[in-house]
Amino acid sequence: MTERPEPQRDLDWSPGRARAFTDGIAELYEEFLARLPELPITRGRTAPEVREAVAIDVPEDYLGVVSQLLALRKGRMEQMVNHGTGWVRMEYLVPARGLIGFRTEFLTETRGTGQLHHVFEGYEPWHGELRTRPTGSLVADRGGQTTAYALLNLQERGSLFVGPGEEVYEGMIVGENVRADDMDVNPTKEKKLTNIRQSTAEELVRLIPRRELSLEQALEFIREEECVEVTPRNVRLRKVLLSAGARQKAGRRVQPPG
Repeated sequence: MTERPEPQRDLDWSPGRARAFTDGIAELYEEFLARLPELPITRGRTAPEVREAVAIDVPEDYLGVVSQLLALRKGRMEQMVNHGTGWVRMEYLVPARGLIGFRTEFLTETRGTGQLHHVFEGYEPWHGELRTRPTGSLVADRGGQTTAYALLNLQERGSLFVGPGEEVYEGMIVGENVRADDMDVNPTKEKKLTNIRQSTAEELVRLIPRRELSLEQALEFIREEECVEVTPRNVRLRKVLLSAGARQKAGRRVQPPG
């Protein structure tokens, strides 16, 4: 999906703001949403992208964390005003693609007290890749139905996006890894049965509820080799290449020769 501004001879199209509207439209269809290319257009020798003017009002206690969040998204502070009442107003210029998923994280970090408003401000040179996610993905290495026994062991490696009894397939992202690398896991592993009766009450209490992702959060979470699968009932994450072998071959091809 793309947004076409007024016709100009030196500007073709820009996907920055258009990407922000795909979450509403995609709910009506079953499709895959992947990361946009790094350099979509050029104007002479510079690749422009959409810039947004962001106005934020937060309590003074959250000034540091909000500044850090916007710095990761290539935001540049234009003005800051302390009203002397415990509240601070900050004005930023931020690439439009950097605001995907920001509102949810902003409200979480400010305990719902922050106020955010942004509007189209213009175009500016491309800022390069945005890295707002230092973690990896937990990827299912086979299809089947998830089990509580398997998820109990996997939740120690990160947060899970699936619960027990859900259907998964090979290449589907079932959670977020606490480490930076991706990890192939088996969420369908069953506990071996024995003739000794054991109580599972303790394990049931220890199973953490799955992490629900909105479409906007899913779009922010994915990397270049990942995409969002949207159906009328579910929003799932997956690898573009479902087979682990195919992903390994693709990874070897992009590595520079040693």
